[in-house]
Amino acid sequence: MESTRLQQLLSFLENSPGDAFINFAIAKEYEGLGDLDKSLATYEALVKSQPDYVGTYYHLGKLYEKLEKFEEAERTFTTGIAVAKAAGDKHAAGELQGALDML
Repeated sequence: MESTRLQQLLSFLENSPGDAFINFAIAKEYEGLGDLDKSLATYEALVKSQPDYVGTYYHLGKLYEKLEKFEEAERTFTTGIAVAKAAGDKHAAGELQGALDML
């Protein structure tokens, strides 16, 4: 089930274990491969270890939504909006607000 891309990302992660973008890309790759459990675990770990990485919140919230975990999705979008605003990222805050409104 592991793709060549996933193997490459996991190799990059060995060299840079704290790299938020690599962890995010791994979560997206797992999601694309249909391994939602690993995707979810990777997103959740990223939010815990690097809560200021704005990009995680939208995708984690959408995955919660897909898994019909609506309270978790709402909480994730709401937290993401606050993090995005604190970072001055109006675009991300707007996307997260839109996702929250659609929920």
